[in-house]
Amino acid sequence: MRSTGSSTGSVLFGRRARRRWLHLILGGAVFMPYWLVGTVVLGLLTGGAGPFGGSLPAQFGAYGVGLPIAALTALFPLTRPMSVAAARALCGVAPGRFAEGPAHGREARARTAGWFVLHLGTGALVSGASLALPPFALTVAALPFSAALRESELGAFWHLDQPWLAWAGLPLGLLMLLALAAAAAAAGALLAAAAPRLLGPSPADRLAAAERRAAELAVRHRLARELHDSVGHALSAVSLQAGAARRVLDAGAGDLGFVREALTAIEETTRRTVGELDAVLGLLRSGEDDGELAAPGLDALDALVRGAGPRVALTVRGDLAGLPEAVSREAYRIVQEGLTNAVRYARDETVTARIALSGDEKVLEITMENPLPGTGPAPVARPDGGRGLRGVAERARLLGGAAEAGPVDGCWRLAARLPVGGAR
Repeated sequence: MRSTGSSTGSVLFGRRARRRWLHLILGGAVFMPYWLVGTVVLGLLTGGAGPFGGSLPAQFGAYGVGLPIAALTALFPLTRPMSVAAARALCGVAPGRFAEGPAHGREARARTAGWFVLHLGTGALVSGASLALPPFALTVAALPFSAALRESELGAFWHLDQPWLAWAGLPLGLLMLLALAAAAAAAGALLAAAAPRLLGPSPADRLAAAERRAAELAVRHRLARELHDSVGHALSAVSLQAGAARRVLDAGAGDLGFVREALTAIEETTRRTVGELDAVLGLLRSGEDDGELAAPGLDALDALVRGAGPRVALTVRGDLAGLPEAVSREAYRIVQEGLTNAVRYARDETVTARIALSGDEKVLEITMENPLPGTGPAPVARPDGGRGLRGVAERARLLGGAAEAGPVDGCWRLAARLPVGGAR
């Protein structure tokens, strides 16, 4: 168990106490210009001496004039980031309890001004005592050992008519130093307790931070969805095409034309995916989302179907070239994810894909079907779907539409309806 004396010493002279003392001295240093302005103003009003020639009451008067001036300058928004940086480093308070960024709003600026005045005002007093008291305390402690000191004005002030009275200066000087350390520790603890209240986030700051986190999560979620749809589809398509080509070669059928088509599809798929992957990784590196990702639209549908293999039967009705860019881009991703799932489970059966505009060209309908396998694992309809199906539903909702997937009459069907007129 730690002793009481050790605990007291840690409070007065521990690392945290020393850093808080340094923080107070920093506040006293920052207050010096305000104090000098206060001495000038007080001198003009009273006709007194200059900054270093006045009496102690005059110096405290300048102190009182400087504090309101410091409060006024603390109303600038950038005062809070500088105060937070110093308090976070030296006060021993958890970093998460401080607000981030400049102070905006009347309440935040008022609390920042209150902190600034408290820091500078308390720091000025502790700094002054730290400069003046140690030399005086050491001089008092040296009285028993110096005849010159005993005969000086200090000795006369001490009324050293009895020699033994000089020895009282030794413990008294040490008590002065301990009192200074205790006062500095108490002032540092006061600042540490007040820092979260005065420099902590306001309700507006918390709302702004929550909005920033939501925006960051939305960007990360969007990038994850793009990576899943583009890279996941490419890997599935390449795996299927390579497996089909291998089976043809193993069977010794000699159908080099089929193998050549499979290799060409692999080449096209990987080349297209490398460009999409580079665009997504560029956003991850920059940490910014400009609202637009370089993604293909339905104009690249033929290449997408070729990459999925010869077992895809595509039917298109309507002029897809006139679709808004956002609808075309999201529809491409929906078809891509649908092909990824359908071809994976269709085995040797034909995958049917239909893309059609409604008669009034206000709704784009996407339907994809593949027969469920007779043997082996089949897709399971989960209430929330897998990652890909959740991504399809999110893309449809972004455009004000809807999408659903599940087994229907022995087939796995993906159906999506995307409004065209309201998209930009």
